[in-house]
Amino acid sequence: MATSHLPSSFPSMAMIFSFFVLLLLLENAVGETRHYTFNIHYHNVTRLCHTRTILSVNRQFPGPRLVAREGDSVIVKVVNHIANNVSIHWHGIRQLTTGWADGPSYITQCPIQTNQSYIYNFTITGQRGTLLWHAHISWLRATIYGPIIILPKRNESYPFEKPHKEVTIMFGEWFNVDPEAIISQALQTGAGPNVSDAYTINGLPGLLYNCSSNDTYRLKVKPGKTYLLRLINAALNDELFFSIANHTVTVVEGDAIYTKPFETDKLLITPGQTTNVLLKTKPEFPNASFLMAARPYFTGQGTFDNSTTVGILEYEHPSHHKSSKNLTLLQLTLPPINATGFAANFTGKFRSLANAKFPANVPKTVDKKFFFTVGLGTSPCPKNTTCQGPNNSSKFAASVNNVSFSLPSVAILQAYYFGQSNGVYTTDFPTQPLIPFNYTGTAPNNTNVINGTRTVVLPFNTSVELVLQDTSILGAESHPLHLHGFNFFVVGQGFGNFDPNKDPANFNLVDPMERNTASVPSGGWLAFRFFADNPGVWFMHCHLDVHTSWGLKMAWIVLDGSQPNQKLQPPPSDLPQC
Repeated sequence: MATSHLPSSFPSMAMIFSFFVLLLLLENAVGETRHYTFNIHYHNVTRLCHTRTILSVNRQFPGPRLVAREGDSVIVKVVNHIANNVSIHWHGIRQLTTGWADGPSYITQCPIQTNQSYIYNFTITGQRGTLLWHAHISWLRATIYGPIIILPKRNESYPFEKPHKEVTIMFGEWFNVDPEAIISQALQTGAGPNVSDAYTINGLPGLLYNCSSNDTYRLKVKPGKTYLLRLINAALNDELFFSIANHTVTVVEGDAIYTKPFETDKLLITPGQTTNVLLKTKPEFPNASFLMAARPYFTGQGTFDNSTTVGILEYEHPSHHKSSKNLTLLQLTLPPINATGFAANFTGKFRSLANAKFPANVPKTVDKKFFFTVGLGTSPCPKNTTCQGPNNSSKFAASVNNVSFSLPSVAILQAYYFGQSNGVYTTDFPTQPLIPFNYTGTAPNNTNVINGTRTVVLPFNTSVELVLQDTSILGAESHPLHLHGFNFFVVGQGFGNFDPNKDPANFNLVDPMERNTASVPSGGWLAFRFFADNPGVWFMHCHLDVHTSWGLKMAWIVLDGSQPNQKLQPPPSDLPQC
C-alpha cells in the first residue's frame, strides 16, 4: 500500500503561515502606529498680490494630511521653529484617557516654546471619517491647519457606495496682515477685530478676488463617477454656505459620524465642522464647467468679510487634450447671508444611522442638567482710558452664563493632576444663569460680564444634558460650540427661549446626530446629551475665534473612574512647561 510522504518542512511552513495570519489579525485588532513630524516654520505666501510671512507646518499651506485607520496609534512630533508659542489640537479626536495630547494651550498643556518640541501620542478608538488638526493658541490656526483622514479598519467598507476617488476640500480665511496683530489690537482697544480679506478653498481665494484668477482651486472629474468630497471648515470666524452649480450632493457623514444619507444642493458648515458628501457626476461630458462657491452665514451686528471664494468643477473632456478654457462657466446661487431658516432646516436633516453596527448611544436618562447662556457682553474700560467697544467706556466681551473665561498662566490639566488648583482655577462654574432674564427679548441694562477661570466637575460616566441658550445682548448670533474630548448627541433645537416644561417632550432620543461641534441657533437654543466617560479637563468654546478671544469658553473636569482604563494616564515626560 502506497504511503504519501509530506516534505519534512511542512509543519514549519504551516506554523509560519499560521503565524502570519495571526499577525494580520492582531494588526487588524490593534492597528498600526503612524509617525509624523510637524515642523512649525515661517513661510512666505502670496495671495491677493500681498506677500506675507505666515506660520505653517512643514512649509505647507494648508498643512499636511494626517492619515490613519480606526484603531491606529498616532505619534506626532511637533517642533517649534518660530518666535510664537504654539500647540496643536486634533479636533474631534476623542483622546480617551490621553488628555495630555488634546492640545489647547493652558487647558491641557503649556504651549510649546521656541526651539522646543512635544510628542503628541494618541490612539484613534471607535472613530472613522474626516476631522481636522489646527493650532490652539490665540489666532495661530488662521494658517496652521490641515485635514485628519481616518479610514475604516482594513476589510471594512463605508456604509455607502465606494467612491471612484476621495477629495479633501478645506475652507479657510486669508488675512493680508498678521492675524496676531489684528486680535492683539482688538483686545487692547476693545473694538471688534478687522475682518479677513478673503475666504479660501484649499488655500486659494478664487477668481472673484483681486489678482487671483491663477489662485483658483480646480476639481477635475470624470463623467459618470462618484466622488467622496471631505469638506472641512477651518475658517477662523465664519460659518459658510457651500454649493456646486447644477449639482446635488448626498450628505453621508458629519464630524466623522455616519449619517442617514440625504440630498442637498446647498450646505452650511461651521468652523470646526466637517461634512462628507457624495458627488455623482453627470453621465456625459456636459460641455460646461461649474462654479463651486462658499460665502458666510452671519446674523450678528458687527462687521464681517462679505466676500465669496470660488473654485471650478471641470469635467475631463472625452478627447483628453481639448482645453476647457472656452467652455461656459455655470453660475450658482447661495442662500442669503442671514438665512437662519435655511440654517435650522439644514442642520435638522442630520440623523445618526442608529443601527446595530453604528448605534446612537444617546443617554435616555440624565444625571445632571445644565442650562448655559452664550453670547456677547461688555467689560468696562480701564480707568482714565477710552475704548472702541459698543461705546467709548466699554470693550466687547463674550461669556457663558455671564462668566467670561480667563485663561490661566499654567495648564489646568497639570494643576488638576498634581492637586495644585489653588490660584489656577475654581470649580464653581454656575450651572444656570445667575440672574435669569428674557434671553432673546430686550437685553438687560447691565451687560457687563464677570471674569474667572471657573470649571464644572463631573463624576466619571455622568449622563449630562446641556441646554445652550443664545442671548440678544449686543445682537443675537449663531455660536458654533465645540466640546473637546467627547461627541455629543443633538437632541433638540429651537428659536426663542428654551421652555423646560414643553421643549423636552420633542427631544429626539432615537437617532439624534452625534457631533463634536454644533451651532446654537441665532436667537434660539440647542440641547445635547453625552456621557462623561473620558477623564481629564475638557475645553468647551465657541469656534468663532473672535468670541473665544472675548471669553466665550469654559472647561469641564471629568474625574477618574474605578477601572484602570477609566483613569487619566500620567503626563508624558516631555510635557511642555509654562
